[in-house]
Amino acid sequence: MTRTERLAALEAEAQKRILILDGAMGTMLQKHNFSEEDFRGERFADWDTSVRGNNDLLNLTQPDAVRSVHKAFIEAGADFIETNTFSTTTIAMADYHMQDIAPELAEAGARLAREAADAAGRPVAVLGAFGPTNKTLSLSPNVNDPGFREVTFDDVRTAYHQQAVAMAPHIDFFLIETVFDTLNAKAAIKAVLDYRAETGDNIPVIISGTITDASGRTLSGQTAEAFWHSVRHAKPWAIGLNCALGAKLMRPHIASISKVADTRVIAYPNAGLPNEFGEYDELPEQTAAQVQEWATSGLVNVLGGCCGTTPPHIGAIAKAVTGKPPRAIPTPETAMRLSGLEPFVLAS
Repeated sequence: MTRTERLAALEAEAQKRILILDGAMGTMLQKHNFSEEDFRGERFADWDTSVRGNNDLLNLTQPDAVRSVHKAFIEAGADFIETNTFSTTTIAMADYHMQDIAPELAEAGARLAREAADAAGRPVAVLGAFGPTNKTLSLSPNVNDPGFREVTFDDVRTAYHQQAVAMAPHIDFFLIETVFDTLNAKAAIKAVLDYRAETGDNIPVIISGTITDASGRTLSGQTAEAFWHSVRHAKPWAIGLNCALGAKLMRPHIASISKVADTRVIAYPNAGLPNEFGEYDELPEQTAAQVQEWATSGLVNVLGGCCGTTPPHIGAIAKAVTGKPPRAIPTPETAMRLSGLEPFVLAS
């Protein structure tokens, strides 16, 4: 099945039902309790810095483990799986002195996901995941120098562009996710638009922000609606939120986006909030019960899970929303829509 055929099949399904995204790659890989040596494998046995915890490196050193995670989520009912490429930019990989192999890691992660999706026996789309990087363009890391930035917009755009080129042959969508800094997301959007212009390969994009705390704002200060106004020019296939909050605390912000977005809404919350050990205790049926109400209320088109969510969580979500219609995409009135930290709408 070609990308065009997969997209057509999923478009048709999206008209009839709520589609299902996978859950947390990191949670599943942590269950293997890989050692430093496992992360290194033979190729990186003599690497000059510790690499334990670099989950994206497992695309090369433990590919069967990564592939098995994809397979488990597909078997649980996922229509979309995310590549294990959250940190495969040169910027993020610099922490491990691995910036030179970042594109290789991105390509390997996309290829593993494609292999798992193609073995599913039904249309399963691969989302090429861009993480937010570990640098921010909107905020200074130096409290004594508010104007200082560790990276420039062009640096971030270039890093994302390299990742996009590496993933593109194997994916169906670009996914700009866990956006805490909207300017970083704009750099990723620019990378995607540049890739399309250069190649004529119009891979659709999905964008997902993250509300960092009870303030109801991203780390760079925007409300959910203001975030939508900032990125709507990219014409995403879907817009939504992931990570940070469990479903209970995420709901009002998903509702805000659902009211204004003239595209599909995607949501993939954590399995509640972490406990004092950084672990997630929310059971599959608890997560599923909360997002079932979102479906009943007509808030969402795509549901999945982020940190702490496992195949049983995704299976429970899929079961809970079976038979529930997807959110109807509104047609908003013509208006000028701007944003700073708050949204601004000037009706015609």
